[in-house]
Amino acid sequence: MKKVLATLCAVLMVGLAAVAAFVWSGVYNIAASSPHTQWVYSMLEYTMRQSVRLRASRIESPPLSTPALLERGALCYQDHCQICHGGPGVAQEDIALGMQPLPGPLIDAPSRWKARELYWITRNGITMSGMPAWRFRLADADLWALAGFIGQLPQLSPNEYRAVMARLAGQQCAPDAGLAADSIGDAARGRVALSQYACQGCHEIPGITGSTVHVGPPLAGTARRQLIAGQIGNTPEQMVRWLRNPQSVDPMTAMPNLGVTERDARDMAAYLATLW
Repeated sequence: MKKVLATLCAVLMVGLAAVAAFVWSGVYNIAASSPHTQWVYSMLEYTMRQSVRLRASRIESPPLSTPALLERGALCYQDHCQICHGGPGVAQEDIALGMQPLPGPLIDAPSRWKARELYWITRNGITMSGMPAWRFRLADADLWALAGFIGQLPQLSPNEYRAVMARLAGQQCAPDAGLAADSIGDAARGRVALSQYACQGCHEIPGITGSTVHVGPPLAGTARRQLIAGQIGNTPEQMVRWLRNPQSVDPMTAMPNLGVTERDARDMAAYLATLW
């Protein structure tokens, strides 16, 4: 038994060393102009499918065939999905055509995914694929409306699809307005919200993975600071103000206005208040 364990440990160490050498060498081409090899692509796709199916398995789908819901889903699809996935007779836009993996058309999605799985993907996104999580941009009802409309895509001819989108021209699928101003922030949700607003692109934030960046100050110790941006007192209300409209606090700040909703700002402020 000892020899068997020793052999297994030796094989494991050799395997780890080989993986480390492969990563260190830089030999794998990560250029978007050079797609993954087929086995890598197939492995990633299979892993994604199994992950989605597991996490969506207990979600109950509401009725998705009402005309009002499908109309709303079409509007949200036109605003947020068509750019990357196109539609019947409509190609993806240039920004999507060069992405790897390719965000393919969704015309056949209902044959590959259940409605609850489409809802889960739209709500949570798919890491390292370019597919964003829409849970902080769209109301839950809109996410289900999208799932319902995608389920109808195979039944739409190119002319019918264009007619639907033409009828909706000029309308907008507005984002979720969030909770009322006096709601209590949820720190756990706030941590996710910080990543979904790409705050780690400029700041190092404890609890959120990302590259080492030096655009903005690190947010460790935010709860200990007396002032926000050196201008206003560090209170939950002032933090919400700063997150929602930085220029109202400091007109010269480089921090952009990200369109943070009231609810998201309160949750983000709650998480920042835990960073001692």
